[in-house]
Amino acid sequence: MNKSELIDAIAAGAGLGKAEAKKALDATVEAVKEELTKGGKIQLVGFGTFAVSERPAREGINPSTKEKIQIAAKKVVKFKAGAELAEAVNK
Repeated sequence: MNKSELIDAIAAGAGLGKAEAKKALDATVEAVKEELTKGGKIQLVGFGTFAVSERPAREGINPSTKEKIQIAAKKVVKFKAGAELAEAVNK
C-alpha cells in the first residue's frame, strides 16, 4: 500500500474527504517525526510502539576489499508491534 492508497483507506474508514484524510495523515506523520527527533517514544495501545535507540560505533569489513572499516554510531527508529496487531497479522 502506498501513501495515496492509505489516504483512500483513511477517507473511507473515517468518512472524510480525500483532502481531509491527507491532511490528517500528514499531520500524524509530522507529529511522529517531531517526537522521535526529540528522542521521545510513541505508544499506540494495541498497535505498537515507535522508539529511538542508539546503535554504537563498530568495526566492519568492506566486502569488496576485505579491508576493516569503522562504522559510525547512529540513532535508529525501532517499531515494536503491539499484541493486538501481532495477533491480527498471525491469524
